[in-house]
Amino acid sequence: MQKEQLEEQLKKAYSRRLRSTKKRVQKALEKTALNLNEIDDEPTLKTIATIFIEEETNKLKSELDTLLAQKATLERELERKSEELQELKYEVFNALEESIEPQSTTLVKLHHIKLQSIDLYDILSEMVESALITALEKDTDGDILAYTTELIKEITYEAIKEGSLNTIRVRKILSTILATAIEVAEATPNRAPDILGATLRGMRGGLIKSIDRFKKRIAFMPVEAKHILIEDYDTIIEDLHQTDTLFSQVIITQASKSATTTRTLLLDLNKEMRYDLEELILISKETAEVMKEKFSSFAKLAAKKADSALKSKQAKEAKRMGIQAFGVAKDALGNAFKSAKDAIDKKGN
Repeated sequence: MQKEQLEEQLKKAYSRRLRSTKKRVQKALEKTALNLNEIDDEPTLKTIATIFIEEETNKLKSELDTLLAQKATLERELERKSEELQELKYEVFNALEESIEPQSTTLVKLHHIKLQSIDLYDILSEMVESALITALEKDTDGDILAYTTELIKEITYEAIKEGSLNTIRVRKILSTILATAIEVAEATPNRAPDILGATLRGMRGGLIKSIDRFKKRIAFMPVEAKHILIEDYDTIIEDLHQTDTLFSQVIITQASKSATTTRTLLLDLNKEMRYDLEELILISKETAEVMKEKFSSFAKLAAKKADSALKSKQAKEAKRMGIQAFGVAKDALGNAFKSAKDAIDKKGN
């Protein structure tokens, strides 16, 4: 039977009036006089399965497409509203700044509050670039190390502290800061060692400060907020045990994308800093221990819940498919051995 003819017959035979998927499939097979035991070729089986899936899921697929379109619209709206929120925050701070004398210490304090109040991630690269260029311009005595280190430390800390402490997010923040510093350093090669050295020390200091803050927050975290950590418990524990590796990897990755002189400088700085990462390693291990002490019992409870979820329909189907996949692999392997044996036998003859 031709594929097109088979598809047409199956669609006509498939009736949504029957109550269950099982009955609908079986009745369609009866009407078309198809005996699956007699069908040996996979393409025909695939055609039958595809038609039944299409007939069964048509309505649901349409509903899903509608929801996905709504999701895309919502995501665009969320992005637009987030930008508006940021802009309004800037406007408030700009209005406050205009009411303060330029040299006043109040202005410095307001800038610190501004740093804490806005979402730095979206403007991180531009802010780091502006801060480093300002540091270079105001560097009259030829030593920007201390100032730039503190500057990058504060920016790193403020960018990391409010969000999740997971590897992907932290890596993105550190990479963005370092990549921007590299651009500034390559534009002023005579100051590159100072800029990059200070940036790396500042990043390390900001990361340490962020982890320390996280450790203190765990101690006073209310019970209702604990589920946030439990969902990501294993990941956070694992990440905390390799913060020094993460830090070095960020440097090595950015070095590999840079010009030869910058690459050599960054790799040398990374070697030097290996001996200065003890504080980062220590605070990370301490934080992991605090998490274990406070939340291990909750994590066990979460594991029990996960265990009960293994009895769900989806988990049972996964188990079934695992067994079936083993059967397929075993059959394929058997056929391969048989083909190889036949080939050897033929050669022998």
